[in-house]
Amino acid sequence: MTDDWATFGADLHVELRGTGLRTGLMDALREAVRSGRLTPGTRLPSSRSLAADLGIARNTVADAYAELVAEGWLTARQGSGTRVARRATPGARRPAPAAAPRPSPARSRPAYSLVAGSPDLASFPRAQWLKAARRALTAAPHEAFGYGGTRGRIELRTALAGYLARARGVYAEPGRIVVCSGFVHGLMLLATVLRGRRIREVAVEAYGLDLHWRRLTDAGLRLPALRFDERGTRTEELAGPALKDVGAVLLTPAHQFPMGVALQPDRRAAAVDWARRTDGLILEDDYDGEFRYDRQPVGALQGLDPDRVVYLGTASKALAPGLRVGWMVLPAGLAEEVAAAKGESDWASGTPDQLTLAEFITSGAYDRQVRAMRLRYRRRRDQLVAALAERAPGIRVSGIAAGMHAVLELPPGTEASVVQAAAWQGLALEGLARFRHPAAPATRDALVVGYGTPPDSAWSGALDALCRVLP
Repeated sequence: MTDDWATFGADLHVELRGTGLRTGLMDALREAVRSGRLTPGTRLPSSRSLAADLGIARNTVADAYAELVAEGWLTARQGSGTRVARRATPGARRPAPAAAPRPSPARSRPAYSLVAGSPDLASFPRAQWLKAARRALTAAPHEAFGYGGTRGRIELRTALAGYLARARGVYAEPGRIVVCSGFVHGLMLLATVLRGRRIREVAVEAYGLDLHWRRLTDAGLRLPALRFDERGTRTEELAGPALKDVGAVLLTPAHQFPMGVALQPDRRAAAVDWARRTDGLILEDDYDGEFRYDRQPVGALQGLDPDRVVYLGTASKALAPGLRVGWMVLPAGLAEEVAAAKGESDWASGTPDQLTLAEFITSGAYDRQVRAMRLRYRRRRDQLVAALAERAPGIRVSGIAAGMHAVLELPPGTEASVVQAAAWQGLALEGLARFRHPAAPATRDALVVGYGTPPDSAWSGALDALCRVLP
């Protein structure tokens, strides 16, 4: 059996509703076209690819496509695939689901590293990137190599708008996207704008990255922490009197980092309701939203209210952090302020990489890369779980439905000694305590294991070293 479906074809975010699979798929596609999320001319995945993603029969998808072609919603031509019909016109927007989280930058490594946050750098698609760069730079107008604007190249913003709408359920327009140099850069710009709006408090999750928290506190913002339980971050606490001065909240809704829990629908709704009621902002960190292994990814929270949610994403996990390319999809009223803040410190991002990434996306190479890495990380996850089941059966593993890391529960009081033992084995490893907010209570002992980091040559050695130090 092959996994070709996992590496070829485009991602498409749809939600099936109702009891009939074919009817539910048709309704979801009609609504995506009607709302304008799928624009005229957008190419849809093959019936085989979409059926595999959704876990349904290929004939079900093929029949749904055929009926929508007959109704005029889609077109199908030999060699061109199935596309949204050109005459289909977008209507009112429809809310969509929720999104995901981000890990820490890679540290200096001993012999092996299972530190979360870095992709497998050996898998960067060098040949494909060079081809995209050659095509993009050959076609680029002369003015593209000038200073440019603060929002980023229109080619990249246009490509991102189409990709994010299709694959992540984001409502994006090129004019609402600002290109930045990664998530931290985007967060620093947002912190400046929040201070300018006289916001003094930004709520954060009980577990996250101190690197992000420091960037907010450096801007003079206070960071109260939302508590966490088995259903994710307790966003209902935003409505409490203790947080009445909070003007924004930073969330990783699709795959909480590092705990790995997807935020439940009622808590997603609670966050959006709070933002609407208080004129607050939600900062959505979608750090690994493309890497979900239980079929269809959880869509972006931004789809629930594009005017209250700032969506932040980067190329760091699908490609490489060294590219230093990220993006923000902003509410209409905020885009100008963020672009102005960027102009104060960093007038423009590098043009060649922006043009290359735009070509990489529009050519379909980005989709292929995401699918290839999704398959690669899924196999790594399965190998990790199998090794633990055999060699450390008392260790409970969680947070593995998505992303590039897992949480390994430890017996109480053993976390620090296990991390120290790992260092003696030449294994870089981090405990859960490293990600806990100073104001949050300690709830458990655990390890946060990044299985995406090691190259293939070091993977088995890292796995052996991990199993040796576990209780």
